Amino acid sequence: MTQPIPPVVLPPIQNPAQEGEWLQKTLHDWLDREFLPEAINAKIAERAAQIFVRQRLEGENDLGALVIAIVTEMQAFDFSRSFYSEFAIANAASDLILDSLGIDRCCGH
Repeated sequence: MTQPIPPVVLPPIQNPAQEGEWLQKTLHDWLDREFLPEAINAKIAERAAQIFVRQRLEGENDLGALVIAIVTEMQAFDFSRSFYSEFAIANAASDLILDSLGIDRCCGH
C-alpha cells in the first residue's frame, strides 16, 4: 500500500517583505521565461506575492493551503491579457517554493 505524501509546512514567517519580494521576483522571472515576457506578468506576480504574504502573516504555513488561497483569490484577477490562469500561477508559486526548499516536486522528498 502506498503512503500519502506528508504536507509541506513552512516555518513561521520571519521577514514578510523579503519573502514577498523573493516570490514576486522569482514568479515574475518564471512567467517571462515560460511564455512571452508581458507587462501583465509583473502585476500577476505582485498580486500572487501579496496573497502569499498576507496568508503567511495570518498564520497559514501549510503549502497546500497557501496554494488553494492563491487559486481562490486570483480568480478575481483579470487574466484576459495573459496566457496564464489562477491555477498555473498557484502551481508555479508552489513549485518555486518547493525548489527553494530543496524538495523534489515529483515525489515529495
